[in-house]
Amino acid sequence: MSNATKTIHSIPVDAQTGAIAVPIYQTSTYVQEAPGINKGFDYSRTSNPTRAALEQIIAQLENGSVGIAFASGLAAIDAVLKLLKSGDEIIAVDDIYGGAFRLFTQVYEKFGISVKYVDSANAINVFDAITPNTRLIWIETPTNPTLKISDIAAIAKIAKAHSCLLCVDNTFASPALQQPLTLGADIVVHSATKYLGGHSDLIAGLVITKDAVPGEKIKFLQNAGGAVLAPFDSWLVIRGIETLHLRVKQHCINAQAVAEYLEQHPAVDKVYYPGLQSHHNHAVAKRQAKGFGGVVSFTLKNDTEQAAVNFVTHTRLFKLAESLGGVKSLLCHPASMTHKSIPAERRRNAGVADSLIRLSVGLEEADDLIEDLEQAFDAVNKEKPAGINLPAINN
Repeated sequence: MSNATKTIHSIPVDAQTGAIAVPIYQTSTYVQEAPGINKGFDYSRTSNPTRAALEQIIAQLENGSVGIAFASGLAAIDAVLKLLKSGDEIIAVDDIYGGAFRLFTQVYEKFGISVKYVDSANAINVFDAITPNTRLIWIETPTNPTLKISDIAAIAKIAKAHSCLLCVDNTFASPALQQPLTLGADIVVHSATKYLGGHSDLIAGLVITKDAVPGEKIKFLQNAGGAVLAPFDSWLVIRGIETLHLRVKQHCINAQAVAEYLEQHPAVDKVYYPGLQSHHNHAVAKRQAKGFGGVVSFTLKNDTEQAAVNFVTHTRLFKLAESLGGVKSLLCHPASMTHKSIPAERRRNAGVADSLIRLSVGLEEADDLIEDLEQAFDAVNKEKPAGINLPAINN
């Protein structure tokens, strides 16, 4: 059975009514027959039928044992980190989402959990960084925002050899393209706000574990911490999953076209997209995923923050906003938006240049998106603000 068919039919028909759509159980509590005797639910922080359906669906899609739904992607990350204790060490990808970096450094380091940041695009860097205190290896692949690709299977072998957990943030790929647990990872996290939801209308996070034991520990932390996903938002994610494969397929087609356009543009310095043959680890991405995703990043030859700001404020179809993975195309300037919490020197060393622009390529016609980028380049080139010297553009 294809993954697309499997996804659609992983969404259950309601056993009680036969409803083809999962019902929204908008309730806080449940009537019990006697103390401790109920129909499997007693309080919606602990469990809710709509949220439980989502958790079962995502576990199936990621080929995992346990799925756990949270109120945000960062709440999901936070729950995973709570598996650690003081004195433990994390090895994390250097090109990491700014919110995760903030959580690691400003919250968990003060509890005695140390973090090393390495370029995991080369698995040997992970191997070299491991110490006896390493308990968790944390990678994003593709990364946010420079789309670095890490070899999940290779790093999983390193993790196993050193009795470490490997957690993969699979947000950019989604289970439509990549299943890290099948490749050897122990835990997968998602910001379901992005491709799983798909419509820029919710905030949600998911954790999926390969084995039941860590999954039950995280399930306990979900209830103990209380950062649970509400029934209506759970239903929205389920609805998004119904069209996931169709949407992601078109995101990939559009992003490839945009990346190829940018790669030949005279004002562009570097283009980051795993689908380009010039991309480092393109072969790894091709081997471990079924597509290259809908995010494209690029830097300008005029490598200044002002040049990037001028560009992102001149597009028409690409809307300037945080987040990604929705139907409408978005763009952002990571250095001053999504990754602002990372110190500038560390950010630049990880490849997040001052002029780097991240595109979330939506579902509009690719030609229209390319035309929008072209007119933005033209507009910025004509203005030539003080201090900005963009290369001449030949149309």
